[in-house]
Amino acid sequence: MPRLEPGMARIRVKDLRLRTYIGIKEEEILNKQDVLINLTILYPAQDAVQGNDIDQALNYRTITKAVIRHVEENRFALLERLTQEILDLVMANPDVRYAEVEVDKLHALRFAESVSITLAGHR
Repeated sequence: MPRLEPGMARIRVKDLRLRTYIGIKEEEILNKQDVLINLTILYPAQDAVQGNDIDQALNYRTITKAVIRHVEENRFALLERLTQEILDLVMANPDVRYAEVEVDKLHALRFAESVSITLAGHR
């Protein structure tokens, strides 16, 4: 993850728990499963800091709502694909300089709490 430079802000959305169709086995195709999503977003925040105005800030609520809608309304065979599509949604905002998305598929392995994939993008 890039170092946080002066004037930049780091937004973290932690433990966003959603339900979606994820997997390749028949039971996974037929039944929604819980996934846990963590987002890290870096953007230049000087104007928001000085102006104290939501219109000058990156609206993390709007981004999160788009992620929720996309995850809950689609089906995914692979965790990698789901993670990439979320990253693409976040990076679609032109103010985002760097984003990191981690998606945990809960109880994917017998003796593990979860299996996760992390992908990052920058401009």
